[in-house]
Amino acid sequence: MFKKLRNRFLIVNLTTISVIMLIAFASIYVIMYLNVQNDINMNLHRIADYQQKGPGDAGHPGSADGIPPKENRPMEGGNPPPERSISFTVTTDASGNLKDKDSKFTMDDEFYTAALKEALSTGKDIGRFTLDDSRWIFTVKHMGEEKIIVFLDITAQQNILTNLIYTFTAVGLLMLIILYFTSRFFANRSIAPVREAFDKQKQFIADASHELKTPLTIINTNADVLLSNSGDTIGNQAKWLQYIKSETERMTRLTNDLLYLTEMDDSRTGMIHSRFNISEAVENIILTMEAVIFEKHISFDYDIQPELTVQGNSEQIKQVVMILLDNAVKYTNPKGAVAITLKKQNNDVLLSVSNTGEGIAAEHLTRIFDRFYRTDTSRARKQGGYGLGLAIAKSIVEQHKGRIYAKSVVGESATFYVQLP
Repeated sequence: MFKKLRNRFLIVNLTTISVIMLIAFASIYVIMYLNVQNDINMNLHRIADYQQKGPGDAGHPGSADGIPPKENRPMEGGNPPPERSISFTVTTDASGNLKDKDSKFTMDDEFYTAALKEALSTGKDIGRFTLDDSRWIFTVKHMGEEKIIVFLDITAQQNILTNLIYTFTAVGLLMLIILYFTSRFFANRSIAPVREAFDKQKQFIADASHELKTPLTIINTNADVLLSNSGDTIGNQAKWLQYIKSETERMTRLTNDLLYLTEMDDSRTGMIHSRFNISEAVENIILTMEAVIFEKHISFDYDIQPELTVQGNSEQIKQVVMILLDNAVKYTNPKGAVAITLKKQNNDVLLSVSNTGEGIAAEHLTRIFDRFYRTDTSRARKQGGYGLGLAIAKSIVEQHKGRIYAKSVVGESATFYVQLP
């Protein structure tokens, strides 16, 4: 599923970029093509006008039609042809035979004849042809029965346009290859949170089903025992009823915790936040836990800095403290020690709850806040836990824009930290 999602993202991304690149390259090419053609036409007409008449001359003595003989045509002034252009001019008689030629470059007579033949074969006054691997453009000027045909070499300009196409093609292909791997990298990163959320959801459903399966099995078994002894009194079967009630209560706590987590994850859930005295809130939780700590013969120490305040929901923060302190007491070895501190750290308030015991292995520290995750499943079941307490604490702290994390020394101690702004 995620592979298809990634591939669709790649196809859409590459298609969009390809269309944009194609439009951009086509626009550049069209602009370049029009500029080149405009320059070619301007040069061709300048050469034709220069060869046809001198600058400012309406006629010239010695010519019956006002066109000066070639040897008497002015060579300076007016708009002379570009010095770097390769061009030549031929004059034909009424039958189209070569009468005269004019060129700055030395060429074979056969070349002039071949060029004239190519130009006349088109039957147009302006056109193009290829001769000896060169591209030429020509224009025909009619002077009575004679024709003056001007030829201009445009091979360089055509090569520029051709090379431009090759360059665009190479650059386009290279860019598509780079974009493919870049898009694939970012596509994988983009769907990673979706994949993680989906995997967590699957794991959550599997874990919830597993947790519900055990009490349901127990309830069903005890119900079968009751039904098999339907003639017995309720008093004689109170044990089975007590088992059913106990498992029902466990399921109730589990479903309540799941519903609470769902509400915490729902951003639409409205919460009343106000500034409250977190020092008093922590002290109140300590008072409620002192009896439990005393009964387990655990050493307890606390250091609460007075009059510390935070912005948030006091009942939810108390729940976080209760979860962390309850876990610390549960997982402390007999005659162990539990300590809780609350102090100001820079602009934040830092709460720490530590206990001596087996500690938490490094590979578990990043996952202990996941739902239903337990480092020791058998021990957690004996303690009556489902692995939801730390997940609830994390959700509450994150809604308060805080941070919760743990540090541990295996075989010695574990410490949980809550940092609130």
